[in-house]
Amino acid sequence: MKRFWKDVGLKCEGGGWTIELDGRQVKTPARAALELPTEALAEAVADEWRNVGDRLDPRAMPLTGLANAAIDRVAPERRAFAEGLAKYAEADLVCYRAEGPNELVARQAAQWDKLLAWARRRFDVDFATTSGVIHVAQPRATVEQLGHAVSALNAFQLAGLSPLVTIGGSLIAALAVFETAISPDDAWKAVSIDERWQLEQWGADAEAEAALDNRRRDFFAAARFLELLS
Repeated sequence: MKRFWKDVGLKCEGGGWTIELDGRQVKTPARAALELPTEALAEAVADEWRNVGDRLDPRAMPLTGLANAAIDRVAPERRAFAEGLAKYAEADLVCYRAEGPNELVARQAAQWDKLLAWARRRFDVDFATTSGVIHVAQPRATVEQLGHAVSALNAFQLAGLSPLVTIGGSLIAALAVFETAISPDDAWKAVSIDERWQLEQWGADAEAEAALDNRRRDFFAAARFLELLS
């Protein structure tokens, strides 16, 4: 779509913030009002619209995309969406360790043990870990507690949490970012250990590096989205 607007403004009404293009309210793809819950998020979304060049590129507007998802996809089925994310507690990345080599095992332990220690303290639960990819069942109380933490989130929080979980494969790391127990940078280092190890071992691969960079970009955009909600 070509850019058709000159001015981007904000309007506060009903406790939420909306974006206006030349005085016309921006709508989501499902034609709902793009209403943001905080001024900080609204300002950041407005900046994405201000920075559009001659043509609108959705890939350059991740915050707008996450806000659209919160309104159009998550809010109508919030409970089902939360349950889907909560399932990651049953097979979290940080519970599945490499069998070797020793350096990779050590790197995983250095990053992932800290996340498990935080989650044990925060949620008063324990975790089963294993070496290899064979599924190991988590204690029922652990799955329930983490599921409860996810189900308590609103649609915008879930929309921001979702990419952290799905990109990283770790609900624990995502919740740690959400609760500011870990920085997005440290969380990314933790969930991308295996991919970065492979690149180190096998040398530069343009396609693999580009895919990892794209995941990193989306991961950090989601973390920023959550930060702007607070």
